[in-house]
Amino acid sequence: MELVVKYILLFFIYAFIGWCIEVVAKIIDDRKFVNRGFLIGPILPIYGIGVLLILLVTKQTDNFIIVFIKAIAVCSVLEYFTSWIMEVFFKTRWWDYSRRKFNINGRICANTMIPFGLLGLLVVYVLNPFFNYVIDHSPYVLNVIIVGIFVFFVLLDFIVTVKVLVKIKRKIRTSAKDNTPRIRSKISKWLENNSYVFRRLKKSFPDLDIRGKIDYVENGIVKTVLIVNDSVVDLTEKLRGKKR
Repeated sequence: MELVVKYILLFFIYAFIGWCIEVVAKIIDDRKFVNRGFLIGPILPIYGIGVLLILLVTKQTDNFIIVFIKAIAVCSVLEYFTSWIMEVFFKTRWWDYSRRKFNINGRICANTMIPFGLLGLLVVYVLNPFFNYVIDHSPYVLNVIIVGIFVFFVLLDFIVTVKVLVKIKRKIRTSAKDNTPRIRSKISKWLENNSYVFRRLKKSFPDLDIRGKIDYVENGIVKTVLIVNDSVVDLTEKLRGKKR
């Protein structure tokens, strides 16, 4: 049980460090603070999971070059499948590297791979030995209390964020009875006025792309529109052309 508590603490520590890295990078690039990440709180779970996986696959590795390569492989696979799973589940593309060279389906690219490898080296040889020492020399009860608090607030954060995304998808569906201009107007206005979380996500993920396809009847004709963020594209004629 102590080992489980230890790894949960490490997960939160590295998830917070990942958030700090992303925020600092954004400040350097855009000269402004942006609360990065899927959740509202200062935590990026993908970093926590990524580091734990790196520690797992490099446990018996002493060669720093192999550690570097394994870190790149683990983080690239994790980033790719995280992007794919989140898009399938939420109908949302959270980041898009399509405009960068050497990308794979816009989900990962060469620009992020080298930093992944360097981060792996930093974790394995510097950060993790230090955090292991701190956790091992902290009272077990204190570690359990900290883990309990973190888990509670992160779960609450996750529930709130998912609830907002579900509301957005539901709003798109309930707008299907209106014609295309009304759908565009209603979705755009609702997102702007009623969803702080969505606006924050848009700042965190500039390439955030929420999609939804709607079939509705207007003047006896079945029409199809594609919702992309707050824009609406009428697919009716395109689909007719394909059928012909």
